[in-house]
Amino acid sequence: MSYLETTKNVYKAAALTPDVGLCCTTNPVWELPGLKIPNIMQEMNYGCGSTVHARDLMHNPKILYVGVGGGMELLQFAYFSRQKQGVIGVDAVDEMLDACRRNCVEAEAMNDWFKSEFIDLRKGDALNLPIANNSIDVAAQNCLFNIFKEDDLKQAIHEMYRVLKPHGRLVMSDPICEQPMNAVLRDDERLRALCLSGSLPLDNYVKMLTDVGFGTIEIRARKPYRILDSKHYPTDELIYIESIEVAAIKDPMPDDGPCVFTGRTAIYFGSDAFFDDGKGHVLLKNQPVAVCDKTARALSDLNRDNIFISNATYHYDGGGCC
Repeated sequence: MSYLETTKNVYKAAALTPDVGLCCTTNPVWELPGLKIPNIMQEMNYGCGSTVHARDLMHNPKILYVGVGGGMELLQFAYFSRQKQGVIGVDAVDEMLDACRRNCVEAEAMNDWFKSEFIDLRKGDALNLPIANNSIDVAAQNCLFNIFKEDDLKQAIHEMYRVLKPHGRLVMSDPICEQPMNAVLRDDERLRALCLSGSLPLDNYVKMLTDVGFGTIEIRARKPYRILDSKHYPTDELIYIESIEVAAIKDPMPDDGPCVFTGRTAIYFGSDAFFDDGKGHVLLKNQPVAVCDKTARALSDLNRDNIFISNATYHYDGGGCC
């Protein structure tokens, strides 16, 4: 049995018998006006963060969500879309699709604004999406891609890039881990399916995205997630896992490399009203400006005594230099 078959079996069981302790179940339940989320959706809330951000969802975007779970994030996306088949949900597990359909019917009974037809559920594989090229404004996945081994992960990211329109965005939440994991952990198919042993270091994760061609990367959140200890897992050392929320934007790749925002800020505090680096970055006096890591390095290399560059906070909410 391949690790992907093991994963399907894990989530088949989770569809038939909701398991609030499975995998992650830590993504937030948004309190939005008029939005009521059925308890069953919350019980099947298998994600490690959120991929639903209002600023991504303006102007009636066409939305794709891969790995539907109980449908909670599909419902949240539909809250902003509110159009027939405005949100496409793709899953490889029949039982999960069936459960999601039932949950959407319950959500329709609870929410006057919601119709099940807002969501188009499709059987499909993240490695071969049943979606046309350049047809999606916002694509999302929550705690799925970390399960994939390297070649499959490359293919899954490539598929997301393929279906996105130019300047479309891939919004993701996944576990990451900076510590090396031993081969026993890495090769444990069930631990990988449970989003525990497939985590990559952040730099590797970002590189997988930029290698496919995403020109802009936003690290929107980075927070504690899980601990693997020797009493419960095959490891001699304590392993700390975090979860991240990331947006990869299908912008053209700049000649000098991708713009990766990790929550760094530049502040000019000189005697002039502003500082212009001559490369498109203007810093107004005493006005913090979010800068990508590339711009932060370039400004630091100027060795000026009137520009402060903060460390990465791993929280970025837009309004940056590029």
